[in-house]
Amino acid sequence: MMKMVNPFSWNGSGRRGLSFGSPRVPNSPRVGFYRKSLVSRSFEILIVICLLLSFLIAMGCGYIYVFPNLSQAIHAYGVLPDNSSIATCDVFEGNWIRDTSYPLYNGSECPFAEQGFNCLANGRKDDEYLKWRWKPYSCDIPRFNVHKILEGLRGKRIVFVGDSMSRTQWESLICLLMTGVEDKKSVYEVNGNKITKQIRFLGVRFGSFNFTVEFYRSVYLVQPGPKPRHSPKRVKWTLKLDNLDDISRQWIDSDVLIFNTGQWWNEGKLFETGGYFQVGGPPVKLGMQITTGFRTALATWASWVETMVNTNRTKVFFRTFEPSHWSDQGRRRFCNMTQEPISETKGKDQSPFSDIISEVVKNMTVPVTILRVTRMGAFRSDAHVGRWSDARSVVDCSHWCLPGVPDMWNEIVFSYLLLNDGF
Repeated sequence: MMKMVNPFSWNGSGRRGLSFGSPRVPNSPRVGFYRKSLVSRSFEILIVICLLLSFLIAMGCGYIYVFPNLSQAIHAYGVLPDNSSIATCDVFEGNWIRDTSYPLYNGSECPFAEQGFNCLANGRKDDEYLKWRWKPYSCDIPRFNVHKILEGLRGKRIVFVGDSMSRTQWESLICLLMTGVEDKKSVYEVNGNKITKQIRFLGVRFGSFNFTVEFYRSVYLVQPGPKPRHSPKRVKWTLKLDNLDDISRQWIDSDVLIFNTGQWWNEGKLFETGGYFQVGGPPVKLGMQITTGFRTALATWASWVETMVNTNRTKVFFRTFEPSHWSDQGRRRFCNMTQEPISETKGKDQSPFSDIISEVVKNMTVPVTILRVTRMGAFRSDAHVGRWSDARSVVDCSHWCLPGVPDMWNEIVFSYLLLNDGF
């Protein structure tokens, strides 16, 4: 920690003794000398006071015009206040504060920022939603030091697993890292693939630094399967809650492993498409509730991490549910977009999926860091894609614009990783 030293501290009392041993004698030359000396000394003290006041006023003006936000200035230089520590601070308890040093990259200059998430390029006129950062109550999140992070990632492998929200965070991290790369052509998708919604694997290699940032699409984390024989007519497919996704073997031997799931755990994506839960084999669990299925799937994931992942090497994270800002009015849904973060979460900071994630991770026998982003996102009704996607006819109140909220998730991830001396 850096401690501020006051260069203007006083050392010593600065007192002078006065002798009162001789009586005052009017018209005495000695008395006149004392009077002149006292007047001179008072005048000198007055000058010193005026100079000191002028200095303090100048410093105050400089603070107002140069550093309108002291915490912003501290944050910009990557310095934390003396009483703060990421290791002990709850970084997920805080609020969004305006910071004109954001965004950290230009979405139109990053070839890996999906066009559908680049809201400015898609016609959004205001850019105020870009100029906010998350400020924990009792500490500051260190600035994203791209050069330090690029050096720390040499020879490593970062893997994101989950749904499209995970892909958004994957894109965000690549764009953040590319700001520190001189030769942009040295950053490429390993198979030459373009980013699409359905592709199951995307891997971007940073050739100059010899590391990869990978994304595996696994929206449920567990294995979807075909309809079992003799199942009811309404069953079209199943979700095998006790089997992790068949691509899970490709997630092993990574250095950073970041999971999410939740957006597809709803009736529209499951029951209305004929998807039902299966555990062990037939029969299908027709009466199982979605939250029960989610908890069972998370238990399968937790067991896999405990038995298959070397957590001495791999740092494992699980991101909680990301809130949307849809409003249901009768049979219609409206996207409640605002121009600034809202001051109240209005219940969006709570999610049964986030609670289940916390409960499951708490009972695990290996270290997993929960990225509790639910509350963070609850304030950001201004930062969704809304009507500024590449498909103008589709309003999106779930995904986030890039640059935007997912950048802060990545800043938090690396604030944890940088606590590790080995990173």
